[in-house]
Amino acid sequence: MIRRVILTGLMVSLITMFSCTKVQEVKMKFTGAKGEVKIMTLNPGHFHAALVQKTMYEQVSPTVYVYAAEGPDVENHLRMIEGFNTRVENPTGWEEKVYTGGDFLERMLKEKPGNVVVLAGNNSKKTECIKACVDAGLNVLSDKPMCIDAKGFKLMEEAFASAGKNGVLLYDIMTERYSIATILQKELVHNRDVFGKLEKGSVEEPAVVKESVHHFFKYVAGKPLKRPGWYFDTTQQGEGLVDVTTHLVDIGMWMLFPEEAIDYRKDIEMKKARRWPTLITRRQYEKVTKLKDFPDFLKDKLNEDGVLPCYANGEMIYTVKAVHTKLSVIWNFQAPEGGRDTHYLMVRGSGANIIIRQGKEQNYRPELYIEPAAGANRDELAQALRKAIAALQSKYAGLKLKQEGNSWRVLIPDKYRIGHEAHFRKVMERYLKYLVEGKLPAWEVQNMIAKYYTTTKALELARTDKKRSTKP
Repeated sequence: MIRRVILTGLMVSLITMFSCTKVQEVKMKFTGAKGEVKIMTLNPGHFHAALVQKTMYEQVSPTVYVYAAEGPDVENHLRMIEGFNTRVENPTGWEEKVYTGGDFLERMLKEKPGNVVVLAGNNSKKTECIKACVDAGLNVLSDKPMCIDAKGFKLMEEAFASAGKNGVLLYDIMTERYSIATILQKELVHNRDVFGKLEKGSVEEPAVVKESVHHFFKYVAGKPLKRPGWYFDTTQQGEGLVDVTTHLVDIGMWMLFPEEAIDYRKDIEMKKARRWPTLITRRQYEKVTKLKDFPDFLKDKLNEDGVLPCYANGEMIYTVKAVHTKLSVIWNFQAPEGGRDTHYLMVRGSGANIIIRQGKEQNYRPELYIEPAAGANRDELAQALRKAIAALQSKYAGLKLKQEGNSWRVLIPDKYRIGHEAHFRKVMERYLKYLVEGKLPAWEVQNMIAKYYTTTKALELARTDKKRSTKP
């Protein structure tokens, strides 16, 4: 069972006196010692906050301090943690010490019982919370998006400057880097014999194409996901162009320009952007939120039929270092029977196109394909590809290559397919490593800033182009 303690009175005072001293000690230098990282979860409203705690870590204390507004968001979060603590296989042992109240941020900054803040929830004030935390000398691990509009982007830039000044680490949770299909795609893109030279592409024919299809109603950890009522308010959650596209923009920079800093002022140019809504009925809203009706803050957004147009969909075309990239994100309410979220990522080279497909034909699992580029020698590509896969087998034993028509598919053993929820552990382990090192790589900081410039710039452009901001 989850061990939950409500902090009040003398207990709060004692914890505050002890922890403030302790924070100053460990903030100066993390060593990797057992339990030295003490998490404070701030106003959790998204299930990603709980997934950070799906497993335990030697370096992280089992006592987690939760500061939140009172209501269903924090209760849902605590129920997920309890589920992890009480599961039959590999149960966790988290102890949640909870404070609820409207002054949750001020209370946390005053007491500081921990040294790392985890943020995943309502995005309307997230950037302000991030800035307040790093200003107070606290490390921050934030879910995406860290900002949802141009104003938030400027504040986020200030937060990174403050983090550098105060010697704390501000990092976002980019789980897609840990998908085995994406890792292998990156390996092949940088194999010159297979891929050739990266194409620059054009607006009409981009060199990189990514499409991500999601669903509001889905299952997480085997249970129907209950979303908060504010999730469908884009002023609180953010529009599709600044939400899931964060992952897509990140993967592009990480894959094509590994460990290379991107300067958004000279390396990124937004070409086109558009947005369109998913229409949500009252019955659909009730199904996924368990609320009987739209709340007041959504009622003035309903159309004449009483349906909510939720601007969760978007498309952008931009260049990174002159490489044309097209991204699109689509949110349907619910997948068809047997269906799930889908993903597509294609990178064009002079020798081959390296493609991830994750649709019905792939049983909704990401699969990696290699197709000859126009004019490429197919026999030479086949030979280079067999050699590349053989080399990768030393690191990923069991990889195989299967010819399928004019293309090839990389057969990936199941042991490497750890799943999206397990990727959160990978992100946390990387963050813990950075804490011990005492800094983030310069390219990580620069590219986070460039990433959020890209998403917020796309939104800014799409909102000004009314003609293109409609459903196709």
